Amino acid sequence: MFTALALATALPAVGSTRTDTELRFTLGGHPITTYRYAGTVRAEKGDGEQPLAKPYFYPLNAHTGGPPVTRDWPLERGTAGETTDHFHQKSVWFCHGDVEPGWFPHAGKSADGRAGGVNFWTEAPGHGRIVCVEVGKPTPAGPSALTIPTRNEWRTADGRKVLDEQRLIGLFDCQGTGMLLTLDITLTASEGPVTFGDTKEGAMGVRVHDELRTQAKAGAVVTSSDGTTAIAAKDDLPVWGQGADWHDYSGSVGGKPCGLAVFDHPANQPRSAWHTRAYGLMAANPFGRAKSKFPLVAGKTNLVKLEKGDSLRLRYGVYAHHGDAAAGKVAEVFAGYAR
Repeated sequence: MFTALALATALPAVGSTRTDTELRFTLGGHPITTYRYAGTVRAEKGDGEQPLAKPYFYPLNAHTGGPPVTRDWPLERGTAGETTDHFHQKSVWFCHGDVEPGWFPHAGKSADGRAGGVNFWTEAPGHGRIVCVEVGKPTPAGPSALTIPTRNEWRTADGRKVLDEQRLIGLFDCQGTGMLLTLDITLTASEGPVTFGDTKEGAMGVRVHDELRTQAKAGAVVTSSDGTTAIAAKDDLPVWGQGADWHDYSGSVGGKPCGLAVFDHPANQPRSAWHTRAYGLMAANPFGRAKSKFPLVAGKTNLVKLEKGDSLRLRYGVYAHHGDAAAGKVAEVFAGYAR
């Protein structure tokens, strides 16, 4: 279990409160993030509501008093200069764009034809839903940390269960440099065999604040754990589709230096290729193969498959921090997380 770096003798407590639709996380009483796991969200167009497609975290703040590091739209609307693309990219989420149940001709194939199985990534007609069916009690995980177990069902558009998911959520205070969210995920093929299809659209995703996008603001930078950096005003980045322990977007929001990193735990099998783009998407994808066109897996066709009853464990961290990757101690926090 991750422990915060160099913990002081007296740290503000990480807390949580629960409603019927969300978990609200705080540090010393100050809001850090909210995990929305049930209810409805405003539709992409008009003022109507639609069922939640999958749980997400929003907003996510860089420690106490820190600025928000994920995009407002479509969860809040009217932010000055906001982008309104990719309705399905809601702040922080986990899913996959092509999950193929092998035991029945499923009725959940996306109408856009982009998935051979059930599409949990986009929210086009026929998309799948990740439905939270249980939220457990919070457990202290250190002087300034806690974890909360949850359970999800991945379902087709007509409500048939494809697989079960145990998702242990953690929140850790990293001694003032930032806040680390952790997701310890176990996917179980409880209903029958499941194949995770070859698509770039997965899996541990974040959509960074518009002011952090490399397209939007001078000084914003994407950093990979291998030392590669990118400042670009186009969609593809040199780090796209490559392997790395982590990627980080940093710059400033409201004049405050900050950033957001995603961690791919070294115990994950398979490790991820990075679907990181200049418009603000950053996602660790363990399932893409040759069709995804990720350079890391060029020519590979060995899809991730689970037989009935088999499980796959995946662990990811999402680190909201002050300053750039160096000032936010991204590498050091990852090292603590990876132990």
